[in-house]
Amino acid sequence: MSDLLNIAKPITEQEYPFEFSICTLVTRKTEYEEMLQSFLDKGFNQNRCEFLYADNIAKNNHDAFSAINQFFRQAKGKYIIICHQDILINKDSYTELKSCLKELDEKDPTWGVCGNAGAAGPNYIVYHISYPDGSFMNKGNFPLQVTGLDENFLLIKNSANLKVSNNLDGFHLYGTDLVLQAELNGYSSYVIPFNLIHKSRGNRNEDFFRIRKALIKKYSHFFRSRWVQTNSTVFHLSGSLVGNLLGNPIFLFFLRMWNGLKKRAKS
Repeated sequence: MSDLLNIAKPITEQEYPFEFSICTLVTRKTEYEEMLQSFLDKGFNQNRCEFLYADNIAKNNHDAFSAINQFFRQAKGKYIIICHQDILINKDSYTELKSCLKELDEKDPTWGVCGNAGAAGPNYIVYHISYPDGSFMNKGNFPLQVTGLDENFLLIKNSANLKVSNNLDGFHLYGTDLVLQAELNGYSSYVIPFNLIHKSRGNRNEDFFRIRKALIKKYSHFFRSRWVQTNSTVFHLSGSLVGNLLGNPIFLFFLRMWNGLKKRAKS
């Protein structure tokens, strides 16, 4: 009898040809080239890194959400960096970033996403970042777990197999969406002390508020209380303790009592 295992192969640990995949949406070629040179000057050479970009120079061919999912599908680095074209890596270097990731691995092996600025709670914004005017903004005890990340510099563990939402679009709040997706998949998110220069302090334009509204609507619906019926069981999901008690043990107790009474009535 033939050995059918000859036509199959077992799964193995993923091997990555690069340490980092550095991915950017590009609208200004000169500024992007300046960013690339700053990476190269700080040790992110082509032996360690691949550089991918979404071409929006002539027109918007990609929004951030669709481009990021393309980056995730194509990136061959152990870590994926999603960054703005208007950053400069002229503070910390490849060595400092590797040190930050080593410390993060030791603190929390389940991390999936990190960045240099974010929010650790309501009205608790944390950051480790510089600006062209020479100011260095530093607030937080890092690495610090957060509920949202700024999009100027995001670093994602490729093995986490994350993505951003297919039903959101635009150029804002994809960092927040990514942090939520990471948590849904069992990964945590952090701000790390990796310093770079960001030329902009952000722009909350009309599109920002459109995406904010869409993101709230999406996750409010997803996290709603609901019944889940499978082929073999039924259970209730709720974000509150009372909802879980009412939906699961208490309701199911009365449901079993009712079914028992019906069976006895028939017999």
